[in-house]
Amino acid sequence: MARKPKDVTVLHGHQVITGSDLRATFVEYDEQHDTPVRTRRRVLHGVVLVLLVGLMAAAIVVALAIMNGQIKIPTAERSQAAASLCPEARFDYAPPETINLNVFNSTSRPGLARSVADELAARKFLVGAVANTTSSYRGVALVVSGAAGQSAAFTVQRNLPGSDYFQDGRTDPSVDVILTGDFKELAKPELVDQTPGQLSCPREDRRIVDESGWPVTPTPAG
Repeated sequence: MARKPKDVTVLHGHQVITGSDLRATFVEYDEQHDTPVRTRRRVLHGVVLVLLVGLMAAAIVVALAIMNGQIKIPTAERSQAAASLCPEARFDYAPPETINLNVFNSTSRPGLARSVADELAARKFLVGAVANTTSSYRGVALVVSGAAGQSAAFTVQRNLPGSDYFQDGRTDPSVDVILTGDFKELAKPELVDQTPGQLSCPREDRRIVDESGWPVTPTPAG
């Protein structure tokens, strides 16, 4: 008589729990008890993802608007009015014999400083130093003074049409004239405008953008 196969799932009358039974039990437990937690996690992850995508899209839109000039950042701009260096005061034409000035030649034309100094002296300006110097400025001429020499600089500029005024830190009223590449000649004595007016700073925009080009008190070349 054949022997009945032994039931391996029963041991001493007790049901043996297998690995597959355990996995099935825990899976059923998870499905019954952890579904709300998983759902909340999925919702949270979805919300975070949407927010990130929205922030990235907004950043791209803002960056494009700034690049196209549709959005301007005030702190990134310099106000020309606030940064202006050209004095706004009005001055009278001063008698040339009250003005001490120095004449410097920054061009490659020999003898230019001396010839212009002689012309200014003939107009009764008190000419001091006459020498060569160097300057990276491109224009007609530079007229340089301290705050105390602004009125004198105004008078000098009327004899140098097209010149550009700059202020340095000197405390005396002296004026420096630096002749540069575009200089041609002084205004004719009979055509000098002697009406009141302001100092002329035609290169004001350039000096705001390129501060490194501001002139300093010139040093005569040796």
